[in-house]
Amino acid sequence: MNDLKLALLGFGNAGQAFAKMLCEKQAEIRQVYGRGVIVTAIATHSKGTIVDAAGIDLVKACKDVTETGKFAADTRGLCGLTTFEVIEQADYDAICELTPLEIFTGQPAIDHIKAAFGRGKHVISANKGPIAWAYDELSAAAAAKDLLFFYETTVMDGTPIFNLVEHTLKFCKITEVSGILNSTTNYILEELAAGKEYDTVIEAGKKLGFIEANPAMDIEGYDAAAKVTALLNVLMKAGITPDDVDRTGIENITLEDIQAAAAKGKVIKLLCKGRLTDGKVEASVKPVEVDQSDMLASVDSTTSIVSITTDLMGKLSVIEHAPEIEQTAYGIFGDVIRIMELAPISES
Repeated sequence: MNDLKLALLGFGNAGQAFAKMLCEKQAEIRQVYGRGVIVTAIATHSKGTIVDAAGIDLVKACKDVTETGKFAADTRGLCGLTTFEVIEQADYDAICELTPLEIFTGQPAIDHIKAAFGRGKHVISANKGPIAWAYDELSAAAAAKDLLFFYETTVMDGTPIFNLVEHTLKFCKITEVSGILNSTTNYILEELAAGKEYDTVIEAGKKLGFIEANPAMDIEGYDAAAKVTALLNVLMKAGITPDDVDRTGIENITLEDIQAAAAKGKVIKLLCKGRLTDGKVEASVKPVEVDQSDMLASVDSTTSIVSITTDLMGKLSVIEHAPEIEQTAYGIFGDVIRIMELAPISES
């Protein structure tokens, strides 16, 4: 039936949510496109690896991981192949790069993508590292082989930022991109403003799932720097890495700072910005005081916003309201559907 065959690198929360979404929509996909989407490989470091050219039972895979933390021993196709061996040996049309972010290098995700392109395979990345650290190189490699390279999930979960610009802002020149892109710092600043102690906020956030075990990457602005870099590399052809971002986190913001801002009718937000200045894109991540009447001041908790300034359409803003893991899964799902629509149908 010429189903689109996927290999998943990583099977964490987003990968599992995507697998469930794919199962739920499989019949509808077949009805619309006359073919379906099957997963022929899942490679992980801790849960095991499955390679099955006939298609993996995703319902079973999700159930086993939920119940035991790994793929069951009776899983058809369970094997000991490494991630790179799966990339080189498995039968698939496109790879989904869903491995954990290595925020300071983007590796090994960058090399995963290069290896897939080397085999002439399309790539979907939910990992922002490759887009922040090696976007120009990877997009050029894809173009050289007429391959598709999609990454909608990398900045604001499934919010269609890259698609919005590509498909609906044709001939617009983007002169500035700004926004609140890190929900952890948003949450922390709000809780501090409510008078809560820093350590209490961190512990509560960890229990609620807002804050990672090691929150330094968020608090010190590294995650936000990677996200704004990805946006600027794609939307403004900036050709930068997170090292080029003027970065200041919120680690030194005190209750006194927040109260002083409030006395002036302002709130503190960690703002990401990239601006075209003298032909060069300059990027920053900094805590700034925002007037309480400004739209940015209303962006609370896990909500995110990105604003795009253009020459022809002025300034546009997109808000993602309190996303759950399903929004991340939909970003992957949407990129898969784009490949269904754009890639030539394999004869295999």
